[in-house]
Amino acid sequence: MRMKLHFQKRAWAGAVVLALVLVCALFAPWLAPHDPLEQDLMAASLPPAWSAGGEASHPFGTDTLGRDILSRLVHGARPAMIVAVVGATLAALIGTVLGLWAGFHGGAVDTVVSRLVDVWMSFPAVLLSIVLVAVIGTGLGSVVLAIAIIDWTRFCRVVRAETQVQASLDYVTSARTIGQSRSATLWREVLPNVAPLLLTLFTLEMGIAVVIEAILSFVGLSVSSDMPTWGGLVQEGRLYVNQTPWLLGLPIAAIAATVLACNALGDGLRASLDPLLER
Repeated sequence: MRMKLHFQKRAWAGAVVLALVLVCALFAPWLAPHDPLEQDLMAASLPPAWSAGGEASHPFGTDTLGRDILSRLVHGARPAMIVAVVGATLAALIGTVLGLWAGFHGGAVDTVVSRLVDVWMSFPAVLLSIVLVAVIGTGLGSVVLAIAIIDWTRFCRVVRAETQVQASLDYVTSARTIGQSRSATLWREVLPNVAPLLLTLFTLEMGIAVVIEAILSFVGLSVSSDMPTWGGLVQEGRLYVNQTPWLLGLPIAAIAATVLACNALGDGLRASLDPLLER
């Protein structure tokens, strides 16, 4: 009971944080107190409001050009969440279909898919994403496509292994005995039992996608330079870390909080939906 309650608390905490980030992404123009691109050199490098010299009108301070940090963080949630949700969804669709098919049917299909996954995963994910975006071109669409192309293997490998376990259980044999087709058994019987693990993978992949988008923004391969991104804020903040450390610390905190929220939500969902863990 204590372990179950612990997971529930983690799930709720992760869900609340992730919901706040999603709200910021959806309603950034209305939630941000200032225009994220508006410069005010007279208010440059203001510290956060809780520090000496800070102003209540800029709760998180300003950067070296006088742009409001809170507004830039709120608007930076939008590209992060677009990449996280859409990229993870595409990767999950590709990897789940191939993993289910390979794990359930086995044989030559399983061999081909497994070898393809092994070869694809031998490339460093971050380096491959940088190469893909550099070839395809910058922009959110390119980042989403790169994440889907790279991270489908994560879903495929885990779903394949779980499908093989499920396919050996009695309920699959019973479904086949009563005349249910292999395809119907796969999608109606096996997939629902793989779903808890798939939900966990999806939330974890959202966190990974946030990190990849931040890295690509950091090196200038994500959205255009005039759009605030968390990775872009980190890149700007590192140049002035000694004079204005909040410029670096706040976007890093936003990235870390979002990734931890995704992980906590995934663990909690897994514990709540998996009957074996629930016992």
